[in-house]
Amino acid sequence: MSEKLFDVYGRYYDLLYQDKDYAAEAGYIDALLKRYGIAGSDLLEFGSGTGKHGRLLAERGYKVIGIERSAEMVAKAAPADGFVCQQGDIRAVSLGRTFNAVISLFHVISYQTGNSDVQGVFSRAAEHLLPGGLFLFDVWYSPAVYAQKPEVRVKRLLDDDLEVTRIAEPVSWPNENRIDVNYTIHALQKSNGQFSTLSESHPMRHFSIPELDLLAEAAGFERLRAEEFLSGAEPGEQTWGVCFVLRRI
Repeated sequence: MSEKLFDVYGRYYDLLYQDKDYAAEAGYIDALLKRYGIAGSDLLEFGSGTGKHGRLLAERGYKVIGIERSAEMVAKAAPADGFVCQQGDIRAVSLGRTFNAVISLFHVISYQTGNSDVQGVFSRAAEHLLPGGLFLFDVWYSPAVYAQKPEVRVKRLLDDDLEVTRIAEPVSWPNENRIDVNYTIHALQKSNGQFSTLSESHPMRHFSIPELDLLAEAAGFERLRAEEFLSGAEPGEQTWGVCFVLRRI
């Protein structure tokens, strides 16, 4: 994964995902933590982006430290009471302390396309967890990817000063369990008429349940649950995003 991935894309990130229901997702994570007996409030977030999940969880009483690789994203992640963010690589970060839970949302684990990348993240999660602590994350789910097949998508959004069109063109690598999502973004700044175009490729790995079970066991975790993100339904061929709940043994 490129060191600069999201640094340019991050300029338009919040606008592109303004329709994402961050509040519902924070509530879902809060409910999962409570369902599986996490009583403490210290959370470590891998891939915290611009801090929206972290700040919402802080409003629910958690103390959240976010780790984000993109400098552009960290610059946009305003600190709040109970939430701070710092730049770092989730495959190698070592804070020298433990947390009640580690969370990683919005398919951050799917950005770990190599085996060593995933193993590194799982090891760092285990290192930062108390025994019995939870590791919660969501990924692209292989059965759904193969059944539905990625397709070209166009998204158009605007705010008071920007008009943005994003074209997402996927390329499949079935032997690597990977989809390269090639983004082209056209942006018009209405105040001065400046038009710009940028391109980024986001390699995304999809996972099966047995594959993640092996990775979890090797890092000292047991799986408690795999379910459709937000709904809690059993995953299947229509379930693109699956949430995994792992417990540190």
